[in-house]
Amino acid sequence: MERWQGKHFSITDPKDVNTVIYQINKTEKNISKNSPKYTIERLDFTQELRGENTKKTFFLDNPSIEGDQLVILSFGKEKVVVNMAILEDNKITISKKPVPVKFNSLYSEEETEFKEFNYTPNLKRPISIIDPETTEEIKPILYFDEETNEVRGKCKLKPYKSYFAFEIRDKKDE
Repeated sequence: MERWQGKHFSITDPKDVNTVIYQINKTEKNISKNSPKYTIERLDFTQELRGENTKKTFFLDNPSIEGDQLVILSFGKEKVVVNMAILEDNKITISKKPVPVKFNSLYSEEETEFKEFNYTPNLKRPISIIDPETTEEIKPILYFDEETNEVRGKCKLKPYKSYFAFEIRDKKDE
């Protein structure tokens, strides 16, 4: 019989707010020297309506023993609120101090491709581009770069539309 390993926690979104959460994973040093230092993984969730609010239960499949860093993105009308949190044991702690998160709003009047980025060998990526209206990720087009012998990705962005992009970096990389 299989055992489930994982954790879950719930939040409640008020009307007109849609929250998504990403787990930050540190890349193993021995993978490749060009691999990103951090990758992000969007957490799956279920939702249930509670009046005008939405209760979301997020699932973390492989929690680490030392705790897991999370990025909480709450999309509202015309803005995004970014919070950092740590899930340790069965407790979530939201930070009061800013953590180095680089994010941009992307907009173009022409169809465009967002910059290329590297993947790790297990196809994890360091960057996410999100449609703020639907909070869905823009899925990258993957290809194999024969010159560098790496898997890379590009995202196609539609014209006249804003996107939210973020990447986790070390402070010393900025």
